[in-house]
Amino acid sequence: MPPPFYTKKPSLIIIKVNNQSQRIIFGLKVKQLRKGLNLSFSDLSGRSGMSISYLNEIEKGKKYPREDKIEALAVALQTTVIALTSPDLDKKLAPLGELLNSNFLSELPLDLFGLDAGKIVELLASAPTKVSAFITTLVSISRRYALEQENFYFAALRSYQALHDNYFEEIEEKADEFVIKNSLPANRAVSTRLLSKILKSKYRYKIEEMAFGEDFQELNRFRSIYLPDKKKLMVNNKLTDTQRAFLLGKELAFNALKLKTRIYTSTFVKVNSFEEVLNNFKAAYFSGAILMNRDSLLNDLNEFFSKPKWDAAAFVAIMNKYKASPEMFFHRLISIIPKYFGLDNIFFLRFNNRLSTSEYHLTKELHLNREHQPYGNALLEHYCRRWITVWMLQDLQSMQIKQNYTGILAGVQRSRFDGSDDEYLCFTIARPAHPTPDTNISVSLGILVTPELKKKIKFWNDVAIPVKAVSQTCERCPIVDCAERVASPTVVEEKKRQKRLEAALERLMGE
Repeated sequence: MPPPFYTKKPSLIIIKVNNQSQRIIFGLKVKQLRKGLNLSFSDLSGRSGMSISYLNEIEKGKKYPREDKIEALAVALQTTVIALTSPDLDKKLAPLGELLNSNFLSELPLDLFGLDAGKIVELLASAPTKVSAFITTLVSISRRYALEQENFYFAALRSYQALHDNYFEEIEEKADEFVIKNSLPANRAVSTRLLSKILKSKYRYKIEEMAFGEDFQELNRFRSIYLPDKKKLMVNNKLTDTQRAFLLGKELAFNALKLKTRIYTSTFVKVNSFEEVLNNFKAAYFSGAILMNRDSLLNDLNEFFSKPKWDAAAFVAIMNKYKASPEMFFHRLISIIPKYFGLDNIFFLRFNNRLSTSEYHLTKELHLNREHQPYGNALLEHYCRRWITVWMLQDLQSMQIKQNYTGILAGVQRSRFDGSDDEYLCFTIARPAHPTPDTNISVSLGILVTPELKKKIKFWNDVAIPVKAVSQTCERCPIVDCAERVASPTVVEEKKRQKRLEAALERLMGE
């Protein structure tokens, strides 16, 4: 029976709703209108003829009523069906509506992070105005620092890796099965010839050298391009054997792990979804696992860590045994070391340096267990030149200029971070980038020095290992008389000025 003030049946224009975001928006509108009229759930129940529990489910975004019930709600809330079912929200809730109408939240597999989607829905519905204000703040910050949606996806991936200590048993098991089934060697490098043979015979791939003419010359920057309709993998003919093996391993992973959502170029051109980012990571992880066998690498590391002295040649020899690149090698280490050595306070950094310049850019990082120093800084500050990952790039560039050096450098350093009790044992390899010309790259693995590390890595206090006090950036560094400083400690000085200002105000107030 219609409520007593019912006078005219409104025009019925219903938007078909099948996704959670639209249910939330509808629930928010019902809640906002109900509170605007100072109606309790009991009042609205009496006016609409719906139960209190059902109305509560609607407002939480869990239920979307039938057309006749939407009509009754519109009348009860003194609005129209069009206004109630429209995706538009008022000024207070507009930012939240934009977020919900986008595919941003729906593309994130919340279950991977142990999150209950229902609880998040309740949070959005319980305090929409406050949540909306918080989202507006985040959007404002992201615009100020030019953060794109893809930055969020990659940050979510790093969080996912950290949540699992960058070790994924299911992928490891799949890799072990693949190695056995395809008779891959476990204690040495896997040849590109064998990987190509599997791709061609088992998955019917065509593999061609990639050399584009003037019409497509921009595409030569990719290491590979996959054409799915033709099952053709085009591989850059300038790649090293190591780079080629890794790419072939990734292609095998996309097939062996049945990862349908994927990118078709070696690097991202545009990020379309989190699943795409996640699957690309899984494929890279699988490739590393089949190229650097877990059990074999464990034996190598146990032997290496038991040495009383740091041995750079022995460290590089392990990497060369599997014909791995420094980045492949370090990524594999950051999976193995936390799991099997119990050293989970660990980080990975990659720096790029253009030759003939003194600019160093942090291009990749991963922190496990907590955010360790150093970490990325997007404020155009100067990273501490005392970091091994920076000064080894300086040394490499100097050797290339003076001696025409074409090899790599490997080193280790104990880094003590100013202003904290943290000290890290940092392993670094610096090398020329390939096929990118005029660029050097350094990758570093830092492990927090703890009693457990001192037991597991016997050479941790080798007197030949340099020990340096380091900081985040020159601008944030209070270390005096630093010979490596390249910029004034402006942030430190500003903090000192602020403290002097506060102290002066306190003295004045005291008088």
